[in-house]
Amino acid sequence: EVQLVESGGGLVQPGGSLRLSCAASGFTFSSYAMSWVRQAPGKGLEWVSAITTDGGDTNSGDSVKGRFSISRDNAKNMLYLQMNSLKPEDTAVYYCNAHNIGRDYWGQGTQVTVSS
Repeated sequence: EVQLVESGGGLVQPGGSLRLSCAASGFTFSSYAMSWVRQAPGKGLEWVSAITTDGGDTNSGDSVKGRFSISRDNAKNMLYLQMNSLKPEDTAVYYCNAHNIGRDYWGQGTQVTVSS
């Protein structure tokens, strides 16, 4: 059974940091490109960051560039998102996504709330 389980969300003050984790199982993690996607209240899905299968290349959306960093550990089947200098507009449910040709897997999401 394919599983993506996110963790690490919570309530943080503006300017703070959080590290999200995504534990993958049930598929060959190292063969899948991975992404973080978020959904703010009342809004659609927004792509946040992506990383290639070997972790050698990453990319992030303009709204988080320079503040968020995506990484992966293929030995542990783990995906991470380090989030620094958090802003209230980063409040959202964060999902990890695994994608390969013809296959697309999603986690259940973890809530991040940035508020004073």
